[in-house]
Amino acid sequence: MSDTDPNSPSPTAPETDSRDARPDRRDFLLRLGIGAGVVAVGAQGAASLRALVPNVSYDAPTTVKLGAAREFPDGLKFLPDQRLYVFREGNTYHAISAVCTHLGCTVRAEALSQPETREVGGSALRLTHRFACPCHGSTYSGDGVNSSGPAPRPLAWYRLSVAPDDGQLVVDLADEVDRDFRLTLA
Repeated sequence: MSDTDPNSPSPTAPETDSRDARPDRRDFLLRLGIGAGVVAVGAQGAASLRALVPNVSYDAPTTVKLGAAREFPDGLKFLPDQRLYVFREGNTYHAISAVCTHLGCTVRAEALSQPETREVGGSALRLTHRFACPCHGSTYSGDGVNSSGPAPRPLAWYRLSVAPDDGQLVVDLADEVDRDFRLTLA
């Protein structure tokens, strides 16, 4: 006579639990909660990193309208907001930066007792002023070339153009040009 029950599982057969075969509701909710937490932490981290990069640029615009060309007098006009000197000789214009190339002070223009004519970039340029930096004593000739003091290089010349919509002079402070640049209007 055998002492084993015919209804009991055999000792060699693996026990199968009906809970192991399919996930129960508690496991499903636990996985759903962990997944939602990971997504929330990832979204918050991405939003935090995005906040480090602003959507706006606080840099000043590089292209600036200066006014109607006919309003510029013959000779020199200083524009303090742009730290720029605009020269007019008849219908010809050019612009020179007023920022000293040494440490960035604003240079001042000093009138020459006698105008000079210098060949700049292959064409004659009438010089009526020279520039001096009040901070450290650098001096520049009327075409912006550094002549004495600690300034390491000449003053920058900027491109001038005419706005197509209203005919104003426009300077691009990001576009340095050679010293032979002149804007001639008809």
